[in-house]
Amino acid sequence: MSSSGLRSKLPLHAPLALVLLIAAAGMVRVLTQHWREGAVLLGGAMIVAAVLRAVLPSDRVGLLAVRSRPVDVLCYAGFGVVMSIIAVQITASLLNGGT
Repeated sequence: MSSSGLRSKLPLHAPLALVLLIAAAGMVRVLTQHWREGAVLLGGAMIVAAVLRAVLPSDRVGLLAVRSRPVDVLCYAGFGVVMSIIAVQITASLLNGGT
């Protein structure tokens, strides 16, 4: 599929809507006392934002484009990976008796 075909079929706010939908699911998990799962979902939303920012043309990413493409991808991916790793490590630490 050419990039012009992708531009015509993808609504402008679809990438942001997808990221917000994943983040909302993460917040629901946090608010229902499953904060580790929610934190991983929030980190996943940031990773999805990084992937979308990396692969979509600049005129189709909508409000996900804040800075230049490399900076956006680095920040989104970095925060997402760190948030997910911390949430998983806290879980592993608690399961091992807090050591």
